Amino acid sequence: MDKKAKGAVSWIPNGVTSLSLVCGFIAIVLSGNLAEEGFFGFSRQEVCWMLVGASAVFDFLDGMVARLLHASSPIGKELDSLCDLVSFGVTPAVLLYNTLRMCHGEWDAWVAWVAVLVAVCGALRLAKFNVDTRQTSSFIGLPIPANAIFWIGFMAYVNDGGSLSTWGACGVIVCVSLLMVSELPMFSFKIKGPFKADMLNVSRVLLIISALLLVIFLGVEGLMWTIGVYVLLSAADAIMSASRHAKK
Repeated sequence: MDKKAKGAVSWIPNGVTSLSLVCGFIAIVLSGNLAEEGFFGFSRQEVCWMLVGASAVFDFLDGMVARLLHASSPIGKELDSLCDLVSFGVTPAVLLYNTLRMCHGEWDAWVAWVAVLVAVCGALRLAKFNVDTRQTSSFIGLPIPANAIFWIGFMAYVNDGGSLSTWGACGVIVCVSLLMVSELPMFSFKIKGPFKADMLNVSRVLLIISALLLVIFLGVEGLMWTIGVYVLLSAADAIMSASRHAKK
């Protein structure tokens, strides 16, 4: 393949990546009027959640397409981070802000502004990821797509009348945001080589089973608890790994 053809092919995965940003942008636009009528029987908020989910699908597909076409590029890597910031950092932050504003009768109005921390820590998390060589096969800190998944579940919890004080909501926002820039080792689903029944793979299986059960029994709210399980399993794995290294 000549240089021009290779350059043209590289824009295919970049186009898929850009679709993730488009979904995030549309979700931001729609979130400004969450109280208005939705589409196809879904509320505007539910449509926004589905758009974030679509962003996650495109985010997964762009890497797959790039590998299949041998079209990975430095531009693609940078574009992926920028789109992730919009779709999984800014979009959830704006959705959370508008959701908390809509429910301000239950909480003090100022708590909605704390949502900006989600976007700020998301940007810091991606900047850190791009220069951190330790994160080739696992993560340090909560991945930004997992952050977006958590907030979709949290907003569903809020909509269902979940009991939480103003300071409780503020605490959740601060804690989850700081998790993104924390030094907590977190496992990924990047499986290399044959499957082995070690602790890391057991954690993956447990997370998948937990996610299925939580979503089946709790609906969208279960996504929030799924990310909680992910954090706990990653912490347990990190503690056991540190213990093994200490014995050597």
